[in-house]
Amino acid sequence: MSLIGKEIGDFNVKAYHDNSFKDVSKKDVLGKWSVFFFYPADFTFVCPTELEDLADKYSEFKNINCEIYSVSTDTHFVHKAWHDASKTIKKLQYPMLADPTHVLSRDFEVLIESDGLAERGTFVVNPEGKIVVYEVNAGNIGRNAEELLRKVQAAQFVAEHGDEVCPAKWKPGAETLKPSLDLVGLL
Repeated sequence: MSLIGKEIGDFNVKAYHDNSFKDVSKKDVLGKWSVFFFYPADFTFVCPTELEDLADKYSEFKNINCEIYSVSTDTHFVHKAWHDASKTIKKLQYPMLADPTHVLSRDFEVLIESDGLAERGTFVVNPEGKIVVYEVNAGNIGRNAEELLRKVQAAQFVAEHGDEVCPAKWKPGAETLKPSLDLVGLL
């Protein structure tokens, strides 16, 4: 079953952000674009490469009114320990959400029940709290922040211009398509 259009459930989790512990809830997500970036665990191999890639693009996400939330099933204390121990993770300026009770990973359907860890799931959530883009990768395949930024930009464009669609490799300023009834009949 597809998660496109699913409204995210209510949640209230701890986060490590700006060198302190904070609460983050669904209320904090509503009203802006968000990316929930699930990864299996802190102190691992692929995860820091992905989180650093996102950190390098973070200002571009902020410029389009999009917040990044990295999420693992680790606690906020483990997030802090990883931040304190890793030069790479020290670069992160976005919230690191703690999901030890699996409320988020179950709601987004990425929990590996047998391991208590999350799959590599990426979810773009619109300001109304609905999933509009998502992908789930195998644990040994890293993701690309530049492509994720493009997908958020495309989702924002389509939300604003509902009669237009973004073709493959579309970027802001590029041509879009306007489906017509004649073309739809050919598909």
